[in-house]
Amino acid sequence: MTPEDRILELLNLIYDEVTAGGVWSQLQARLVDFAALNPTFEERRAALSQRDAILITYGDQVSQPGEPPLQTLAEFGREHLKDVVSGIHILPFFPYSSDDGFSVIDYCQVDPDLGTWDDVAGLDQEFRLMFDAVINHISVQSTWFQAFLQDESPYSGYFITVEPGTDLSMVVRPRALPLLTNFSTPSSPKSVWTTFSADQVDLNYASPDVLLEIIDVLLFYAAQGAEFIRLDAIAYLWKEIGTPCIHLPQTHAVIQLFRAILDVVAPHVMLITETNVPHTENISYFGDGSNEAQLVYNFALPPLVLHAIHSGSAVVLSKWAKGLSLPSEQTTFFNFLASHDGIGLNPARGILPESEIEAMVARVRSFGGLVSYKTNSDGTQSPYELNVNYFDALSDPNGVDPAATQVDRFVVAHAIMFSLVGVPGIYFHSLFGSRGWLEGVAQTGHNRTINRQKLSRADLEDELADPDSIRYAVYRRLARLLVIRSNHPAFHPHGEQRVLEFLPKVFTLMRISPDGGERVLCLFNLADQAQHIELNLADMSAETAIDLIVQGKKHHERLSIDLPPYQVLWLKLV
Repeated sequence: MTPEDRILELLNLIYDEVTAGGVWSQLQARLVDFAALNPTFEERRAALSQRDAILITYGDQVSQPGEPPLQTLAEFGREHLKDVVSGIHILPFFPYSSDDGFSVIDYCQVDPDLGTWDDVAGLDQEFRLMFDAVINHISVQSTWFQAFLQDESPYSGYFITVEPGTDLSMVVRPRALPLLTNFSTPSSPKSVWTTFSADQVDLNYASPDVLLEIIDVLLFYAAQGAEFIRLDAIAYLWKEIGTPCIHLPQTHAVIQLFRAILDVVAPHVMLITETNVPHTENISYFGDGSNEAQLVYNFALPPLVLHAIHSGSAVVLSKWAKGLSLPSEQTTFFNFLASHDGIGLNPARGILPESEIEAMVARVRSFGGLVSYKTNSDGTQSPYELNVNYFDALSDPNGVDPAATQVDRFVVAHAIMFSLVGVPGIYFHSLFGSRGWLEGVAQTGHNRTINRQKLSRADLEDELADPDSIRYAVYRRLARLLVIRSNHPAFHPHGEQRVLEFLPKVFTLMRISPDGGERVLCLFNLADQAQHIELNLADMSAETAIDLIVQGKKHHERLSIDLPPYQVLWLKLV
């Protein structure tokens, strides 16, 4: 089957045959034009290595007077991020009306408060870029929705309207907010589908015009330098009354269509799906390993690592990690612990008992964290997300633990994430040792603001230069681990991973390079007490273990050490 035949096949899965044929005739012309304007794209191929790690950041995360924030980010990145991360995920940098950027007014413009497309290109010179495709919904202030409010064609079909009295009880609700929002139009009042807020109206992909508009947006992002396109909240994309309206076959078909199109005209661009759902549903977005997303957010990882350190036990984490598998060498996980959102709890359901989840919620609350809830089909509410800075989720900000111990906990959590098979994604506030920002929550009234503080570059630089600051300690240790990782192919995102179970309080991995030429044994003490480790290296077909973190330190024939609390060992076996 040719790529073109595959695209038409997918269109026939999404629409009826006549509609699919009409869409294909329009799409074919677009692809020809795109290829002509970007002739070198067809020669490039998607490629990942152990050198890849992605910083997650807002475009205005650091600022200084008189300079567009995207320029400041580029300058700061050249000084502090070169050789530490390979790429930058710039959270939505488009004009927006709410949700810190995720209610997009115009998909193809840069927010003038941040800079210009030239400033985005400035980042592209140093780093691989990830753009957000916030394509489940769009702002009510967008020209599309404003035209809908005037009953203008074709925009009258761009959004989903529901007749009064329609039974929507089966629809899965990610938030405790109304599903429909009422608007007035010249023809009649309309109840419009708004999954995430009254300001974020869901797009109607049953309209071929919408699909073509969004394909244009994705191709535009590729032309502007995106090598990764993050499909935000993509699980909810297709709606069909009488179903849960999540993970529907048409949603998978649309993502597969995006992949098929990019494989033809921009094969170096990778799709990454953001689906904050239980693990089995989450990894369904790999498709068959060749036809859907190349990367999937590893949503179960943040709560499971948090649980492991809270409990001082590797048992649950090890059991889950043993079950991780990838459908092909074209796919891998996007591993992360923190992001602009909170720590999702749904991905841990079915892995952790509900009592353990409740205990984790209570502990984070006692540390000053907040909790967001979702509405269940029976009308009850359940904890959906922990809103807390990951540093504070691990250590009570008002507790008695020394700062050094708190840093150790934070570093061992991230070392686990760096070591697991996949590409690490590290949030700006994690790499630079931020704490929770409760003052921001008081200002905005939104729980998620707790981990979204914007920083003055001058103040941040001062703290990074202070050897006594938490920022100094966290940044230096995490950056060093990332640099070490980048130099060892055992950490390749398509390498092999084996979970070993030596001690219940020590999480243990063996990472093996794709060619089998390098092996690294990774040990993480999750407990607040030292753990004694005895290993005969011959049992691992090795004579020597070289400590990658403490350079020059070697263990011959046997490993016999007391691993201090919350410490990491990366041992290259030779």
